[in-house]
Amino acid sequence: MTAADTPSPRLPLVSFEDVGLSYGDGPDVLHNINFTLPAGSFHFLTGSSGAGKTSLLKLLYLGGRPSRGRITLLGQDPAQLRRQALPELRRQIGIVFQDFRLLPHLSAFDNVALPLRAAGLREADIKRNVTELMQWVELGDRLEAKPATLSGGEQQRVAIARAVINRPKLLVADEPTGNIDPAIGTKILYLFEELNRHGTTVVIATHDDDIVRRFNHPELHLTKGSLQVMPPRRQAA
Repeated sequence: MTAADTPSPRLPLVSFEDVGLSYGDGPDVLHNINFTLPAGSFHFLTGSSGAGKTSLLKLLYLGGRPSRGRITLLGQDPAQLRRQALPELRRQIGIVFQDFRLLPHLSAFDNVALPLRAAGLREADIKRNVTELMQWVELGDRLEAKPATLSGGEQQRVAIARAVINRPKLLVADEPTGNIDPAIGTKILYLFEELNRHGTTVVIATHDDDIVRRFNHPELHLTKGSLQVMPPRRQAA
């Protein structure tokens, strides 16, 4: 089985088994984390500042390795893969970073086009897909703008468009609506739900209780590095 293979629908897309994480000689920031994410599921990752949300996200997008325990992603154990196989696995994971990580020398269009070019799509298809998505996130008039000329909210929307442009199997987002007007933030959440309906597994870290209540998906809730899987919240009638 290669990194490009799709796991069976009967298998979880993500599995954490007794995962712990510490940095250097410091104390554990994640303790005995156990959960599975079925393919096509949608979860919010919640918890107070310092609870370990960013550390857990890093493990989900292969930004680091656990200090102990076992992680399976898309049917693969990353610890057992050869280094050459990791880029192919990473290409199936869309990431929205809190600090955006746009390439400053590229236009907004070219930043969003990066995953499609890495996948070898024709330029005509890239132009059509990127232009359509940029219009959807209300940046159709900013295609040639460099990141330094965009506002924080505009940069965030470019980062979101880049993360979802190739319909990844797993989408991981760190506070994706934090710098966005509430109306645009709601639209972005609807985009994530549309991707989810088409099969993308979604994990969104957020501290916005209003979003969690309104969109009503299960939660992965962290408290001081320990995880509790919680059912969807229900709004009061």
